Amino acid sequence: MSDFDAIDSLLDAVGPQAELPPCNVRRELRERARLSKAQVARALGVSPSTLSGWESGRDPAGEIRTKYAYLLDGLNAKLATETATETVTESATETETESVPAAEQPVTSGTAPTATPLSSPDLGQDGDEGGDGDDVELLVAPEPCVLCGRPAGQRVAGFAQHLTPADCRPTATGAPAAPPAGQSTARTSKAPPRTTRPERATKGSTRATKGSKGPARHAFQEPSGPVDLIREAVQGALAEHRGDVDAATAVLVKRAIPDAMRLLDATRKGARYDVIAHPWIPDILKKQTARGADQIWEARPKWTRHELPPGRHQVTALDINGAYLSALKTHLPLGRLEHSTGLAHDRRRSGVHLITPPEWEHEAVLPNPIGQRDEPGPLWVTEPTLRLLLRLSGPNHQLCAPPQIHESYTSGATENLLEKFRIALKDARDTAIEQGDTVTLEYVKAMYSKFVSTMGESNYNRELYRPDWMHLIRSQAFANLWLKALKAHDEGLAVVRAMGTDELHVIGDWRRVFAEGRAVTEVKVKDTYTAGTDAAEHEGEGE
Repeated sequence: MSDFDAIDSLLDAVGPQAELPPCNVRRELRERARLSKAQVARALGVSPSTLSGWESGRDPAGEIRTKYAYLLDGLNAKLATETATETVTESATETETESVPAAEQPVTSGTAPTATPLSSPDLGQDGDEGGDGDDVELLVAPEPCVLCGRPAGQRVAGFAQHLTPADCRPTATGAPAAPPAGQSTARTSKAPPRTTRPERATKGSTRATKGSKGPARHAFQEPSGPVDLIREAVQGALAEHRGDVDAATAVLVKRAIPDAMRLLDATRKGARYDVIAHPWIPDILKKQTARGADQIWEARPKWTRHELPPGRHQVTALDINGAYLSALKTHLPLGRLEHSTGLAHDRRRSGVHLITPPEWEHEAVLPNPIGQRDEPGPLWVTEPTLRLLLRLSGPNHQLCAPPQIHESYTSGATENLLEKFRIALKDARDTAIEQGDTVTLEYVKAMYSKFVSTMGESNYNRELYRPDWMHLIRSQAFANLWLKALKAHDEGLAVVRAMGTDELHVIGDWRRVFAEGRAVTEVKVKDTYTAGTDAAEHEGEGE
């Protein structure tokens, strides 16, 4: 094959991408069809948060784009058919009414809708938050139940089925019931043309033809809780690798990011706030170069005390458990960040702020709350850092002057946005520690650590693009460590070192200040060494 033949083959393999309507039309088509985000996302094999991104301006690519375009074309065709049918019916009704004397006209006129939803987007309920189990529609014309095949008068989560077990029983043959007389099974010719349906892969395509019975009932039941998703994943990996702990752990850690996103979606069901997965982001939160960084300062501690108290001392290096897991409880902005200047801090909002930090006069005994910074002047900090500075400047501490806020990018916020997600991971971690389950422990650690590290500009997580959340959660972990250093100082311990999210070195009886253990509210000993006058220097502790 010549070079030109290879190029021609490559060009032939690159086909045109499926056309997608504007993002507002995508959402309108779904809502007019009374489909929840969860229903559509499940059919496409993505998460509801990913679908939210597509309805907010982002576009899918590859095979999933073709599937999404096919779905939207189908919805457009179906809705256009229903609109045309209603128009014809209304016209015929008006003509018949005009030809009948007024005294003989019925009291009510018009046509009944095809389905009466008990829960619809028009009432402010969205399936992404409320779950699919509450989307119940009353059908005018019965349809075959997906569980037993007999006619059902309700549609639940988009599937016709009976609501009570007594009504749901298989027919003698197990085959779905035929549609009622007069119910059309063909698409009307007035519908606009649809995109050609992509060919399905042969693998797994026999599921619909195995036997004549409908899908098993348990296929439509949700797990009993988010923790079950973690347990089932671990059990499945161990079974797949025949109990090989190392192999199962490696597989689970590798898929920690998509599994964390599925867990997040499970914990968001019934939540009060919707998650905007791909909002507009200001330039200060975007990387300046491909391998560079954005303009946000996270206030990471990197501090070592210059002078110790006289004498020789035993220093204990404490390890803070689950630092990033605890930091998931922080004030996170819900929507698009809005710019403001010269305003006082609003505790109901969260985001990033351009501030001039105050002077710090306690460097000899405590680290600077904004971390070690070489350049003076204003800098962009996160909400946790700003709140920490405001707290330290308040009447209870009076350790510094208040920071000066110049401008901000903020949105309405809540501290509990990821709380169910955090608790599910924490409960699984606690159980794993209690049972000595190293597989689950490593799996859970990978889930929350990679969840935080990939929600920015990462190629490993396309379902969530929130660099603002990433910076806020990291900064919250740093602020939590700083507050532990302050607690140690206030309780009479000498703070020797504070590093990153989980390393605190102290001199003194630390057990009267911190509980020892492996829980996220406890600390454990990482190392002990001697320091001070005439003591050998300790090398390499926690670098």
